[in-house]
Amino acid sequence: MNHERDLQYLKSITRSIQDYPKEGIVFRDLTTIFQNGKAFSKALELMIESLKGVEGEFISFDKFTGIEARGFVLAGALAGKMDKGVVLLRKPGKLPYDTKRVEYKLEYGEDALEVHKDAILPGEKIIVIDDLLATGGTAEAGCKLVEELGGEVLKVLFLVELPELEGRLRLSAYDVDAIISFEGH
Repeated sequence: MNHERDLQYLKSITRSIQDYPKEGIVFRDLTTIFQNGKAFSKALELMIESLKGVEGEFISFDKFTGIEARGFVLAGALAGKMDKGVVLLRKPGKLPYDTKRVEYKLEYGEDALEVHKDAILPGEKIIVIDDLLATGGTAEAGCKLVEELGGEVLKVLFLVELPELEGRLRLSAYDVDAIISFEGH
């Protein structure tokens, strides 16, 4: 695997949409990676590679959590490849069993994430997955949910990061990694 070539390939096929969802924003549309088998496979390989420690062996963990909605795509695929379970962190009202909820603020309002109360057991080591790191609010809420159920967040992993929005600062208590970085909003 040629790491730099793979990163450039993934960046080159990511669709950038000017002025969406509002003027001045460049939206990074990752569906172009998900719908391309070669690109999706490369993205997963790079994400799996980031789960290795300094000795080159995989860090020891129990489950992935995927944040709604595109985090589901990545967490599910990674869990399948690595024989791990996957926990869904959902928007309110979408889970049928007893849930734990965390509310959080966004640039444009408030939102919440929920998880089944029995999805993460005390002491389980968790990798939190989402597609894109912008301001970090949603991922921070996901980490809080894991911790409130007694889990330990070992890593927060994203396919794409927008460093200009400083989401890493909000997640500074965690080990954060992103595969692709795009400058600008």
